[in-house]
Amino acid sequence: MKNKINYTAIITFYVIAVALRYLTNKTDILSPIDNGILKAILHGIGPAVGAVVVFTVFKIKPVLSLKGNYKKLLTPFLIFWALPIVLILGAEYYTSKTVSFATVTAILIYGLLEEIGWRGFLQQELKSLPPFLNILIVAVLWFAWHLNFEMTSSNIMFFGILVLGSWGIGKVANSTHSLLAVSAFHSLNNFFAEMNSLKIAILITLLSVWVISLIIKKRQSVKTNAELKTVIEN
Repeated sequence: MKNKINYTAIITFYVIAVALRYLTNKTDILSPIDNGILKAILHGIGPAVGAVVVFTVFKIKPVLSLKGNYKKLLTPFLIFWALPIVLILGAEYYTSKTVSFATVTAILIYGLLEEIGWRGFLQQELKSLPPFLNILIVAVLWFAWHLNFEMTSSNIMFFGILVLGSWGIGKVANSTHSLLAVSAFHSLNNFFAEMNSLKIAILITLLSVWVISLIIKKRQSVKTNAELKTVIEN
């Protein structure tokens, strides 16, 4: 188990993440880019760049990957990316006869870029801390990274969502080690910022499938570990 926290790496990661957040959201650095989807994705690039830099400079081995602890990359891709794309685009086409494929995939990519930093690096680097302290620190830094410090009721609620998200997405990260899985859960807030009966049905369906898949995976893992223990003892 990892005990020593590399605070220099954390500071380096966060400075890069915040600096890029400021440049992409508070300046005109992206104005030459005409593609609105690309611009939206680049708004969340800071945590990913910060994580890649510290992984490289400080020789930290990433715990999370796209495939995670699944046997094949296709499995988490189908469950956590293909399913929401199909359901959301299917509902959109049913109601308005349009398909916003680029927008939906951009939301997932945006979530992935953030999660490479928050869960892929920061939450893992702080893993030796007590769980609640780990969650609280990640949530505070995650909230401050958004560069929106107005003390409004919506911001206070947003901070609460980030605390809950740090706990829940952290659980997914520990269970799957898959960036595809954590980015999907991350993206739910952006997918369903505004709710109606159809969106509620899609959200419930996604959460049900994902939670059931995680429960099945955990049971399989427990069974496999028990079988290995039996083999070793014999």
